[in-house]
Amino acid sequence: MAVPGGKYVVFYRGFLRKGIPILTVIAMFFLQSCAVYRRPGQRTYEYPRNEFEARQQGAEARAAEPGTISQVVEWASPAVVGIATVQTIRDPYSGAEETARAVGSGFIVHPSGYILTNDHVAGGNPRKITVILHNGDELEGKTLWSDPTLDLAVVKVNASNLPSVELGNSEELVVGETVIAIGTPLSLQFQHTVTSGIVSALHRTINVPTERGENFMEDLIQTDAPINPGNSGGPLLNLRGQVIGINTIKVSEAEGLGFAIPIDVAKPIVEHFLKDGEFVTPFIGIVGFDKKMASYYKQRSNIQDGVYVANIVRESPAYKAGLRIDDIITQIGDQKVKTMLDLRKTLYSYNVGDRVTIRYLRGDREMEVSMILEADPRSGR
Repeated sequence: MAVPGGKYVVFYRGFLRKGIPILTVIAMFFLQSCAVYRRPGQRTYEYPRNEFEARQQGAEARAAEPGTISQVVEWASPAVVGIATVQTIRDPYSGAEETARAVGSGFIVHPSGYILTNDHVAGGNPRKITVILHNGDELEGKTLWSDPTLDLAVVKVNASNLPSVELGNSEELVVGETVIAIGTPLSLQFQHTVTSGIVSALHRTINVPTERGENFMEDLIQTDAPINPGNSGGPLLNLRGQVIGINTIKVSEAEGLGFAIPIDVAKPIVEHFLKDGEFVTPFIGIVGFDKKMASYYKQRSNIQDGVYVANIVRESPAYKAGLRIDDIITQIGDQKVKTMLDLRKTLYSYNVGDRVTIRYLRGDREMEVSMILEADPRSGR
């Protein structure tokens, strides 16, 4: 499907495609060499307790009012990690396999070692994941969950007392607000590079080619804070030191066009891991657009608020419950939904196997169905 803007050359997962009418994105940067990693064994790594306790003192006061960029960096940097992966890549044309080494970023969301990053950094079952802490220590990581449609992944290291970040509220963002990106651009040599800028726009939708096909990423935060290959998976922070986005992709043929995933969609995922130790992605089986995108593709101006069902998977919960293409989902349970971000946040607060009620519009008729959520077959878990 085309979007306005003409034709671009697109890089994703190291492959080059030409003539695809979508925004140019850089999602991963492969290195020619890699550091030597130390394996931690089975012992739980413990971050220096004195540093951990010092971070806890005054944490509420730091988040109560905006600080300076340097204060935010001082507070957040210890929780930002480099992520180095080794995986086998199969050439789509020749079938030949080769070892690829890549570097990305991530950030610790809980002292017990849960880390948020991008799917294109730690998804796809890499042979080896090494997490490099701010103090230089290197720990073996494991991907617990990933979703290529969201470009999100959760990595775990066996550790305690790790410095962690506070998750903010991306719904409170306003255009023009100052934001800060921290990550590992290009290589580990530039680990913990800081850039800053503003929120340039909200609720952006871009079309990204992936190994599993074409994917629309919706409700993204657009920023002019420089984001380079290797920054992927790092945090986008506000001046309270709270993470409000996960850096994901950039437009390589333009300056100041970077994008981040709103943190709100990741918060229920983190909560599931902290409460249950796992997260299995709930699935209803639709491809949905918000009002703006639906109006563009349908070339109509009278589409109402809600999530427009652009496509539906046969035999999915939504299909079996009676939803069809052109229906507009307006509510899940007691939560109103206007965007795919709303829909995902609400669905992710449930568990697979839960029964949910969905209200939707079909023409001028308001209808309601119930369905049992299934596990998303596309997700890493």
